[in-house]
Amino acid sequence: MSQIDTVLTPTTHDLGQFEVRRVLPARARSMVGPFIFVDQFGPAQLDLGSGMDVRPHPHINLATVTWLFEGAIDHRDSLGSFSTIRPGQVNLMTAGRGIVHSERSPASERKTGPKLYGMQTWLALPDGREEIDPAFEAVTDLPVIEDGRARAIVIMGELWGARASTTTHADTIYAEIVLEPGGAIPLEDDADERAIMLVGGEASVDGHELEKYTLNVLQPGRDMTLESKSGARVMLLGGEAFETRRHAWWNFVSSSRERIEQAKADWRAGRFPTVPGDEEEFIPLPEGAPKTVTYP
Repeated sequence: MSQIDTVLTPTTHDLGQFEVRRVLPARARSMVGPFIFVDQFGPAQLDLGSGMDVRPHPHINLATVTWLFEGAIDHRDSLGSFSTIRPGQVNLMTAGRGIVHSERSPASERKTGPKLYGMQTWLALPDGREEIDPAFEAVTDLPVIEDGRARAIVIMGELWGARASTTTHADTIYAEIVLEPGGAIPLEDDADERAIMLVGGEASVDGHELEKYTLNVLQPGRDMTLESKSGARVMLLGGEAFETRRHAWWNFVSSSRERIEQAKADWRAGRFPTVPGDEEEFIPLPEGAPKTVTYP
């Protein structure tokens, strides 16, 4: 029996100078643990003087997690937070009852042509915690597990006996795994749901070859081995299974459709807070059926 339960193929959005590959939500599966949205972008080298500009936009009832392999992104939000995200740093923004943020390439990066290569994920907040106060944290002191030709950074949760200090609202596992040629690492059965994505190189799970950028949902209740002959970068994600269904519309996630309708009305009417230092622009509420998230 295959160790892979489901293979999800991403939808690729060509944004001109870089591509975004969206693998969750999918028709075949909407969540893996608390993860309800998974984007992989790049690798890309943007033109001199240009950059990524995601204008201010709102979120509710979720937490966004930004993780970079290359490049830098300036984060600003309506709490007044400012952080330049770089490789090795996880940015966790908890929307809760409502937050607005923007993501843009730093001015220093634009001068030399920004690099973009990383992951953007959303985690649904669990029942009873969807309307918590919004919050932001940037964490750089993350556990690193090294074993010969394998190296893993624990971004969220606990893996291989090491726990990240990053806040988790539900049981969560999230890690970047880098395998050198001939490297291998165990994938222990330590979560309700787990999935892996190959984002660079080549790798296999117990002999099952992984296709780049697909999300491979692993069979529950089974220990496995991830290995690579020539080297790889792999993301591992998952956590506790949610019993209550989540709905997603544009940048809003909630267990309540009525709550999403309220958020739509609030954004249309300008009742969300503004982003200090980025008040001039915003992404308007889309008409009709939108993409889950809008990139300009």
